[in-house]
Amino acid sequence: MPILTEGVRHLPGHLDRAAQEALVEEIRTVVREAPLFVPAMPRTGKEMSVRMTNCGVLGWVTDKERGYRYQETHPVTGAPWPPIPARLIALWDEVAGHAAAPEACLVNFYGEGAKMGLHQDRDEQEFSAPVVSVSLGDTCLFRAGGPKRGDKTVSVKLQSGDVVVMGGAGRLAFHGVDRIYPGTSTLLKSPGRINLTLRRVTPAVTAS
Repeated sequence: MPILTEGVRHLPGHLDRAAQEALVEEIRTVVREAPLFVPAMPRTGKEMSVRMTNCGVLGWVTDKERGYRYQETHPVTGAPWPPIPARLIALWDEVAGHAAAPEACLVNFYGEGAKMGLHQDRDEQEFSAPVVSVSLGDTCLFRAGGPKRGDKTVSVKLQSGDVVVMGGAGRLAFHGVDRIYPGTSTLLKSPGRINLTLRRVTPAVTAS
């Protein structure tokens, strides 16, 4: 199990082709219920290059007016997010090492030319749980560093079926996607990459 940086584990080829195809069909069902939208940066309103949606009891959104946040409803339709597919819950149980279930699954679609700058996943309240990331479709160049923006980074090509787990010392590691390699996968109907990130947002309530 390769370690990219401290606390960031890369599980290459963790999902076989059949599992990837089944997961893509489940994500298409999610998107029909919760259509992809274009997130915008706080304050500036600049649109991101990815399109996204969510599933789970909470979904991550961002816009010019209210910034980064989690909420229970789709920002365009106003409807609750669809549930996280059981296949992804099973993956979380397998690799996360955390007792509480994920509350959110971000669905990011990277078309040709899309990228994601170095950032931390820090809009959650619960940092003891990892972030579990799944790559589907075209290969991307993923970059991960440490908890400070200026920390040394390591780059790796993530292929369809790869899983990345960011936990412990890597939970707040800066990371990003520098580029997509169009046409490197036949999984999707057209060039592009789907990235799924499972997250626990709030601390689990324990019985007293």
